[in-house]
Amino acid sequence: EKNETKVIQLGENLTLPPDYFQLIIVDGEIIAAAQEERFSRIKHDASIPVQAIQYVMKEANIKADDLDAVVYYDSPILTADRFLKNICWNDKDTAEKMVDQYYRKLFGYKFWIGEELSNILGGLGKLGKLLIVKHHISHASSAFYPSPYNDAAILTVDGVGEWTTTGLGYGNNEDLVLYQEIKYPDSIGLLYSAFTYFCGFKVNSGDYKFMGLAPYGKDTYYELIKEKIIDIRPDGSFRLNLEYFDYHRGGSMINERQFEKLFGGPR
Repeated sequence: EKNETKVIQLGENLTLPPDYFQLIIVDGEIIAAAQEERFSRIKHDASIPVQAIQYVMKEANIKADDLDAVVYYDSPILTADRFLKNICWNDKDTAEKMVDQYYRKLFGYKFWIGEELSNILGGLGKLGKLLIVKHHISHASSAFYPSPYNDAAILTVDGVGEWTTTGLGYGNNEDLVLYQEIKYPDSIGLLYSAFTYFCGFKVNSGDYKFMGLAPYGKDTYYELIKEKIIDIRPDGSFRLNLEYFDYHRGGSMINERQFEKLFGGPR
């Protein structure tokens, strides 16, 4: 019997090194999922995920015309808004360097992702257009909807999605709402990436190694980090001391001189 509802969800990230991931859901059930790197054998493959799309479509035994919706995990317009404002926050010389970097990220294909996916699939399903879901709503959905709960509090934390770095919300049956957000450049995820970088690991690749080593360490710098780098407030929100970072200026993750003043040089 042919199912009436078929949704393919395509998740990609151009602001950081990505793990392209494709997913097909039929009547609320995950039927097929795949990462592009599994086929290309290229870690964090940044190409259009043609092979992963072909695999999930074949595995689910459906065609583009069967799809009720094709869904993308991130708003290119809101991401562009952050990029442009981030450029304007900086001095002229820094801004000029950032323009090329952000231009390539946005116009490589992110603004035309609907056209790219239509070419791969042979159409965008019954709606004939790409549906855009905000980044942190996508995170929250991937946790809440497959869960056994009808009602749940929701917390999302990552580097950055559009403008949001942390979201607080709730799920109730089919409804999902984020009612409070912390915005870029304040970010727990980017704070973690900063220390990943400082300790010699590759950001967005070696983070899990750094995390795995954490239980073997001592909290030598715990109070120093709280005093100098992050302001954790009574309501659970936080602010970063941006003097210690460079990611919002289009540079490396950290202001190395400031980090070395606090923690010493690499060793």
